[in-house]
Amino acid sequence: MKLLITGGFGYLGGRLAQHLVAHTTHEIILGSRTLTDSPAWLPQIKVVQTLWNSPSELEDICENVDAVVHMAGMNAQECATNSAAAFEMNAVATARLVQAAAQKKVKRFIYLSTAHVYGSPLVGVIDEKNCPVSIHPYATSHRAGEDVVRAAHQNKEIDGIVVRLSNSFGAPAHRDVNCWMLLVNDLCRQAITTERMVLRSSGQQHRDFITLTNTCRAIEYLLVAPSEKLGDGLFNVGGAWSPTIFEMTQKVAERIYALTGSRPEIRCEVMVDDEPQESLDYKNTKLVRSGFLSIDDNVDQEIDQLIKFCMVNFS
Repeated sequence: MKLLITGGFGYLGGRLAQHLVAHTTHEIILGSRTLTDSPAWLPQIKVVQTLWNSPSELEDICENVDAVVHMAGMNAQECATNSAAAFEMNAVATARLVQAAAQKKVKRFIYLSTAHVYGSPLVGVIDEKNCPVSIHPYATSHRAGEDVVRAAHQNKEIDGIVVRLSNSFGAPAHRDVNCWMLLVNDLCRQAITTERMVLRSSGQQHRDFITLTNTCRAIEYLLVAPSEKLGDGLFNVGGAWSPTIFEMTQKVAERIYALTGSRPEIRCEVMVDDEPQESLDYKNTKLVRSGFLSIDDNVDQEIDQLIKFCMVNFS
């Protein structure tokens, strides 16, 4: 299979490319906003430039491609700062790429969306039947991108798949990835650089966490799953593990102690939090029923790899 990954130098894109190179025979192409050489962390990979305002250029990079995994987009902080740009990137650019892929007879299109379309904070039992309610530009722009992909799927223009991903964590492919605002990544970097971990909340909120390894496994499965197993193409992808933020912080502290013999200090800037403290059950039952062989996330191993990455790059 010839596969194009947009946002290929980013957090998810880089790790997915590494995973597929290591575990499959797929031919991988990385899409990047700037034309550059193959990255040092995957020197055998071809790189193409993604010119989002040029439909013809997007068609060119989809030529002879079997599947597209669309991971390029703006993060939550960027979307909050510029909502117009959020819709231009997460929705309009997605629409252009879907159209280009369908025009070039690409068989499958996977769009990485977010669990945050369901609202904030995420509480209670959440499956694909829950209605998206968030009005944050990060969520609404992703939801607009989802609709483009789902419409193409419904119209049988392409196998369109939407992945609503929960909180993934793990070491990035390279140190320049903008992933250090994510909770677990931030905690590990804080601990290595300052010997403490500061929480900007009470830490009592529940979050669903999934390792990057299992995230990549799920996408690998969706690339080759039979079309008749896809249904409407919408899948939650989560870890089926929803500790509190403070419990996850304690887990990180335990792993740092196991690796270094030193336990970082934990501080909470907010001792009382008005945010609801309800439990969370982020269900990926639909993905499992389609044929995905779910395995328990090896949380300790993923955290250990992330800590070692921080020690090498930031200590």
